[in-house]
Amino acid sequence: MQHVRSGLHRATMALSLVLAILSSPAQAALFGGDDEARRAILDLRQRLEQSQNATRALIEQNAQSQTQSQNQATAQLRSALLDLQGQIDRLKSDLAQSMGAQERLARDLTELQLRQKDVIISMDDRLRRFEPVPATIDGREVMVDPAEKNEFEKAMAWVRQADFPAAQTALSSFLLRYGSSAYVPSALFWLGNAQYANKAYKESMANFQKLLRLVPNHPRAAEAMLAISNVQIELKDTKAARKTLEDLIAAYPQAETAGTARERLSRLR
Repeated sequence: MQHVRSGLHRATMALSLVLAILSSPAQAALFGGDDEARRAILDLRQRLEQSQNATRALIEQNAQSQTQSQNQATAQLRSALLDLQGQIDRLKSDLAQSMGAQERLARDLTELQLRQKDVIISMDDRLRRFEPVPATIDGREVMVDPAEKNEFEKAMAWVRQADFPAAQTALSSFLLRYGSSAYVPSALFWLGNAQYANKAYKESMANFQKLLRLVPNHPRAAEAMLAISNVQIELKDTKAARKTLEDLIAAYPQAETAGTARERLSRLR
């Protein structure tokens, strides 16, 4: 574009110089007069105008071509930028989805770990409820089921409160549920006492006798025999009561209960 503009400028300067020369009287004589000089000037002007028009057309064509090239390049650049922006947006979306999936996975994993911990704690609690616990029964250290220990202690609480009807019900239920428990001899002894207090004499004697059959050397065996004699006295069976007291003294002569048996035996004669 700059080269074309320079050529046009030089052509214009040359034409001005020619016109100046032709305008002088000395040079006009060279063309044989004014008419001839005018025709030469008009011809030169026409040629100059044609050259100027051609040059302008060339300049406009070149400018238009450059504008189209620039527009085309700009359009291509804009398209490339838009495509790049689209790729960036897709990458952002994919990254956000990936991060969201990772966050959900982390939350799910945390919740799973918490649930697993709760299950383990719950299982431990349940297992502990079934694990044997130590207990002292009639002077012996034994391992018993926590549930049976709890139920026996509840029944004995009624005995200590002298609520013998409640004690009788609780101890009877305990023996039905835990027939092979280490508490059975003690439960039979205290059930017999509760029944005696409730004047259920026959049932009371049956449980004392069962205790003696199961554990003849039970620490409370002598007391059970003395209780049987009491039941027999209540039932007006003095002969049987004397026999029970004599057997008690013979079987457990060193027991404190044997002294009580001797006193009662002397009164029954």
